[in-house]
Amino acid sequence: MLAVWVGCGVLGALLVTRWLCFRGPFRRPVEAPPEGIIDMHCHTAGIGAGGSGARISDELRHSWKFGLYLRVFGTSGAELEQAGDGRVMEIIARSIRESRHVDGAVVLAMDAPHDAGGRADPSGGEVVVPNRFVGEAVKAHPELFFGASVHPDRTDALEELEWSKGNGAVLVKWLPNIQGIDPSRERYRSYYAKLVELDLPLLTHVGDEDSFSTTDNALGDPRLLRLPLECGVRVIAAHVASSGESEGQDNVERLLEMMPEHPRLVADLSTLTQWNRRKHLPTVLNDPRLEGRLMYGTDHPLTNTPLVSPWQYLLNLRLQELWRLARTRNPWDRDVRLKAALGVRPEVFRMSRDYLGL
Repeated sequence: MLAVWVGCGVLGALLVTRWLCFRGPFRRPVEAPPEGIIDMHCHTAGIGAGGSGARISDELRHSWKFGLYLRVFGTSGAELEQAGDGRVMEIIARSIRESRHVDGAVVLAMDAPHDAGGRADPSGGEVVVPNRFVGEAVKAHPELFFGASVHPDRTDALEELEWSKGNGAVLVKWLPNIQGIDPSRERYRSYYAKLVELDLPLLTHVGDEDSFSTTDNALGDPRLLRLPLECGVRVIAAHVASSGESEGQDNVERLLEMMPEHPRLVADLSTLTQWNRRKHLPTVLNDPRLEGRLMYGTDHPLTNTPLVSPWQYLLNLRLQELWRLARTRNPWDRDVRLKAALGVRPEVFRMSRDYLGL
């Protein structure tokens, strides 16, 4: 009986604390989130099954993370061995078809690290997902679009960009922190000229990277993007640089300072509802420098993890709203509705489709 009274007391204290500290959403909530949204930041994975050419490092393959990552994608190693790596694409496409709000997603390849001589590091990169695999696999699913990944130090980088564009790529993705790419290198000017010629936006991770065991976070400094921007490249700063610092300054603030100077610079808000990035969400949703410069993305499959649980917004959302969000099974619908409830503007949800011309 004592335990019951103690439990009731704790619950009552929590409710009183919530009533006293409730702050509400970060902006006025969107009561009816839009439909027909494009998620421009979606990942896939593979183990090389079915001749995909995808691979993961031995270290990752034998770690506890391996099974967890595949469960987050909605599959298993045994299923991929039997059905092939394309099974992940099938799961993504089916989930999008079941979504009320999201009609499509850009699925991203991940090129291997290359050195200055253009040689691929056969042991480098914890995750590699080839362009040929992604470019061909999305053709079977009208809900999916091809996001290429071409390391600028490849000896055939310009040819690979042309192949990617010719096979439907809508953007090029970099993760400099693990691919060893410094965007400010002068030798990349011809690469940037080719991106401009092909009208391929560059979606690049900005800020720290904490999903991989080996990273060089100095390469996530937003100011390294000045060269591609000066070369005329349309640059999408992933996650609004919402992690880490450079020279003692938050990366998100360094990125925001660049916005007025560089009209070709935009950002996506993927992972901004994640527990370790959410502190920047009020700034991102209310800073006038991001008006018309922010687009919708998820960083799927992170939407399938507790890292983005709506319950972490206990002081921002009504209990009925939290319960409704927690019961939304489709990960894209849950993500859209959570962001809309927190105040993400309708134009943010629409921008991905308009920006990419889809």
